[in-house]
Amino acid sequence: MIDIHCHILPGVDDGPLTIEESIVMAREAVKEGIHTIIATPHHRNNKYENSKTTILQKLSILKKEIIKENIPLTILPGQENRIFGEILEDYQKGEILTLNHSDYLFIEFPTSSVPRYAERLLYDIQIEGLTPIIVHPERNKELLENPDILYNLVKNGALTQVTAASVAGYFGKSIKKFSTQLLEHNLTHFVASDAHNTHNRTFKLNEAYELIARDIGQDYRNILLENSEKVSLGEKVYSEIPQLIKKKKFLGIF
Repeated sequence: MIDIHCHILPGVDDGPLTIEESIVMAREAVKEGIHTIIATPHHRNNKYENSKTTILQKLSILKKEIIKENIPLTILPGQENRIFGEILEDYQKGEILTLNHSDYLFIEFPTSSVPRYAERLLYDIQIEGLTPIIVHPERNKELLENPDILYNLVKNGALTQVTAASVAGYFGKSIKKFSTQLLEHNLTHFVASDAHNTHNRTFKLNEAYELIARDIGQDYRNILLENSEKVSLGEKVYSEIPQLIKKKKFLGIF
């Protein structure tokens, strides 16, 4: 398996503090069946700043240690960018890192809202020749309450990635249900771990993929696996026409 979203670099964000903790995560990933990870530290999320240069330097150190420890895991460069108005200017200045130097760019929304300028910025990102991937939309409060917003973004060319732990129910029933709806309505294109450690924010990829195969279908599981591989290679991913999530109306006597 390939995990396209993981906080495995040490000492850069709320992932592992030390390289020793990163090595523990690497071993756990291999046990999970993961052979490739895209390391995606937080950037510009009001707490952490990790520019392209910083990430590549830290990645080089970790890769050497993983080879030294004889761990069969490939780690590729990436970045989890909190959405901000000047992201394209920073990209042009060489401060923004795409997923393994491809045309795919991670975009994170604030936890509780979607900025009003998001639609226009995601459009501008595509005009630049990049494909935005909205990370963990299932954990965004505004999207949970109004999934039509996400539908419009996906219809207009954005891709999305749900978290394995969300699919498996570790973030609660409502987020699990919304994750399933996103999968069923062609509103997401990847499953990734967003792992931060090996205790309370670990991989859960196998568990998520097993649930998807059982509840939606083995073919759909395989497509998601292939999409992660395609992103790591910079190839075009598979996407179906998105569908609106219809809210159920409950009839009662008042």
